[in-house]
Amino acid sequence: MKFSLVIPLAPERNAEIIGSIKKLDYPKQEFQVIVVKGRNPSDNRNKGAGMARGEYICFLDDDAIVDSQLLKNAEAFFERYPHIDIVGGPQLTPKDDKRFAKISGYALSSKFGAWEMAKRYSRQRLDLNADEKDLTSAILFCRKKVMNSVKFDSSLFPGEDPKFIEDSKKAGFKVAYSPELIIYHRRRANVKGMLKQMFNYGKVRPAKESFLNTLSKPFFLIPSIFSVYLIFILAFIIYNPNISFNLIKSITGNITGFSISRDYLAILFVPLILYIIIALIFSAKDAVKNRNLTAFFLLPFVYLGIHTSYGFGMIYGYVKKFSGKRAGKSI
Repeated sequence: MKFSLVIPLAPERNAEIIGSIKKLDYPKQEFQVIVVKGRNPSDNRNKGAGMARGEYICFLDDDAIVDSQLLKNAEAFFERYPHIDIVGGPQLTPKDDKRFAKISGYALSSKFGAWEMAKRYSRQRLDLNADEKDLTSAILFCRKKVMNSVKFDSSLFPGEDPKFIEDSKKAGFKVAYSPELIIYHRRRANVKGMLKQMFNYGKVRPAKESFLNTLSKPFFLIPSIFSVYLIFILAFIIYNPNISFNLIKSITGNITGFSISRDYLAILFVPLILYIIIALIFSAKDAVKNRNLTAFFLLPFVYLGIHTSYGFGMIYGYVKKFSGKRAGKSI
């Protein structure tokens, strides 16, 4: 048998993905489907891998739709690149997703929305030296030997998949990204769901790795820095409304008369104004790219929601981690 498809499933959920698996253009006798129910996705994946009979294990999310050529493309990839042990691909937004879910998918596939993680949500170039920024467990192929050495960390959720990829690379396994390994993954249907998802993504990073490790990937810290900056600006505006108005006017409406000696505080608003300008530029670009006029008006707020919810989540994670260590020392 060539492939074992492992699908972790919460007890109250249904595996929507099964419908598209039945339509795979691949010999049915050459793959098996293993659905493992439980509250812990990592435990489910580890248990499923233990039951796998295939040469390759493919981890898939339950609320996804697989491309009909997925297994053919995976087989061709491993034949062409026999030195690669793990490979994944993009999780694209389904065409039938509803309005907000579809627009949040545009934001996640945008460089401004997700920076280097946009590769997870859009088709990019082949990369034979991929890492946690490029892949997720929504679609991840592993040679069986990988699971004999590395397991998903059951203490993490979300964040167990980047930890698994990072641990696999440390163990010497080769990781790749292929734009031909495609699934279509459901996005959060509303603002609350998206904000909660991004908050949780940020919250788990301090638990996943040390601060020094995160410093080596500083783009993960930018949302938190920006979120703190926004709180500072908001407080400044509330307590100094007249000054704030004049400063903004100095920057936006009276550039020629701007004096640093007189209005040096205006520098506080420059990052915010630049953010707004860049958000509008990318909103126009992504709206045109996806042929969706409504997206232009919503994307600036979706970008902001992604960035701040992730940033505040990460801050929360560090506070929780630090307070836990202090409590541990005092016992």
